[in-house]
Amino acid sequence: METIRVLIVEEQPLLRVGIHATLERMEDCEIVGETTDPAEILEIASDGRLDVALIDTGLTCADPLEIARQMRRVAPQVAMIMLTPAENEEDLFQSIKVGAAAYYTRDIGLEELRDAVRKVSRGEYLMNDDVLSRPQIASRVLASFRALNEEGEEEADNVQKEPSPLSSREIEILDHIARGRSNKEIAKVLKISDQTVKNHITSILKKLAVNDRTAAVVYALKHGWITIEKEQ
Repeated sequence: METIRVLIVEEQPLLRVGIHATLERMEDCEIVGETTDPAEILEIASDGRLDVALIDTGLTCADPLEIARQMRRVAPQVAMIMLTPAENEEDLFQSIKVGAAAYYTRDIGLEELRDAVRKVSRGEYLMNDDVLSRPQIASRVLASFRALNEEGEEEADNVQKEPSPLSSREIEILDHIARGRSNKEIAKVLKISDQTVKNHITSILKKLAVNDRTAAVVYALKHGWITIEKEQ
């Protein structure tokens, strides 16, 4: 059984103790740190021993989203779970952009939290379909991808296009993700099961050596494997 090494970024003592106690009961979990100091967080993340970071978006002593952005730069292999005091669409959108693997309110159940830690440590992306199918969130994600697509088109003449390691079906699914579609919507369009979509996404992330759907889309856009045309 492999040990999941977790960092807790939570400033409220009661919540921090509760999270610690919850994870401590997992036989396969080791808590490697509890801190809200950005320098210490990045030091822990960059030493290569960290698997999962639990980050409270309600931090007042530091900017949690900036911490997540910096962590993504120094340790892209770390899966980030964002915990929020209350659902906030701006925080949710930014969490998706920085590549968080999951986003939950603080009232998440104990078993659900343990299950989430195990799943994201295996590379699963838990931003659920309810989140990604919200019209405002989906449209903002799509707009961001369109902007990246335009940047990629400007650079295309100077960059040699690499062959894609993805299958035609995986490219098709990645194209749907880039258009802001949820797993359920992709499954419906392609007439396949939700689980089959998830299996393809897992394969895509492994082949591209990235940790989340957003990073996969960015990678594919920059390499010219998919494009997003503006709506007429």
